[in-house]
Amino acid sequence: MKKFFKLIGFAALIGIIYYGSITYTKLDLISGFSAKSMASGHFIDHRSMEAIEKGDNDIKMIDLATNKIDENGQFATASVYGLKERKAIYREGLGVTLIDSDFDTSVAYEVPTRTKFISDLPFPYGKLDQKDTVLSSVDYSKLNAAVANAFDKAGKKDKRTRSVIVIHKDQIIAEKYDTGFNKDSKILGWSMTKSITATMFGVLEKQGKYDIYKSAPIVEWRNDKRKRITTNDLLHMNSGLEWEENYSTICDATKMLFQSNNMGRVQLEKPSIFVSNTHWNYSSGTTNLLSYILRNQFKTHQEYLDFWYSALIDKIGMHSMILETDMAGNYVGSSYGWATTRDWSKFGLLYLHKGNWNGQQILDESWVKYVATPTATSNGGYGAHFWLNAGGKFPDVPRDMYYCSGFQGQMVAIIPSLDLVIVRMGLKESPDFDFNAFLKGIIESVK
Repeated sequence: MKKFFKLIGFAALIGIIYYGSITYTKLDLISGFSAKSMASGHFIDHRSMEAIEKGDNDIKMIDLATNKIDENGQFATASVYGLKERKAIYREGLGVTLIDSDFDTSVAYEVPTRTKFISDLPFPYGKLDQKDTVLSSVDYSKLNAAVANAFDKAGKKDKRTRSVIVIHKDQIIAEKYDTGFNKDSKILGWSMTKSITATMFGVLEKQGKYDIYKSAPIVEWRNDKRKRITTNDLLHMNSGLEWEENYSTICDATKMLFQSNNMGRVQLEKPSIFVSNTHWNYSSGTTNLLSYILRNQFKTHQEYLDFWYSALIDKIGMHSMILETDMAGNYVGSSYGWATTRDWSKFGLLYLHKGNWNGQQILDESWVKYVATPTATSNGGYGAHFWLNAGGKFPDVPRDMYYCSGFQGQMVAIIPSLDLVIVRMGLKESPDFDFNAFLKGIIESVK
């Protein structure tokens, strides 16, 4: 019997050592995620540490972190069992940056210039509330039921929707928020930010300043087979470059987001493993490389910082939006865009209206068609940094729907055939949250 208990004890010890070794390698990522999430949620959207821990950070492994917020220093720290402490700092205009021990916080930094065009027009083109309008084409009873069904009942955490807005014919026909959130709450879009990044190339193309079909302007690729990769390939996620994106483990994407000081160079340094335009491979590194390429289109860093806001974000009234930067000062175009639900919907409306914003053509109509056209290697599921329903992923949704999509179920859905934009922000994604049923219920309410 003693031998049996010894064996049990030995097995338990081995298990503890194994679990500890696996966990220890993840501590840097765990504390990095937690510190970054804590600082961004608190300093950008003014949520309490308790709310962030119970909401954003209640993820397996991430909930192991112990967090602290320094109001005076405007930073947050996190560690796991006192190990691997990470620090994330807030800087007005740049949002939050996860830093390492070599980062010098005393160095002066540039911030984007913001120009807020506040017009006396109703939403979406101005600051005024919309007039109460009842559209005969909408079954409001059915619509409100479909939207309400996206939210959890009291005490539940099954769907975890934070907000929904539905816009039809430029009218808000439904809008709902979970407890603790409202129309002024800034919510992280995660990978929906990728669609913002791609759109900046559409703006440059409209201005006649960039050709996406030429080889990507990367000096390091000039003397090897990567020189054949075009910006078009990068936008379609089929460059052929090596990349692993698996958030359940330590991978290229997690190391980039939580350990790299210049995220734009991570994908740049990867080898080519396929001929471009033959293998689709989703890569956050590719999007940050695109942000890096954008940086090199401008003579100064200040011009790069300003361009995203002056040429797009502030121009369409997304004044709540904050794009966060990495330690090198480049926008983390893959993941770190924050905005209110209403402002996320404005981005959808820009595309719904074929690049036109209240009479001003910000994007060519051809660009809008381009991003919504399936790349040949994605089985109808992906365009140019937008997801598509062309392959019928959502069987009860029109095939012309295309959408921005982010980690934990963020979505800006654009349905041209129904003149609809639908935004859902939350903490659950497919299959835990049934997007097909959610979208179907809304669509059935619009005649």
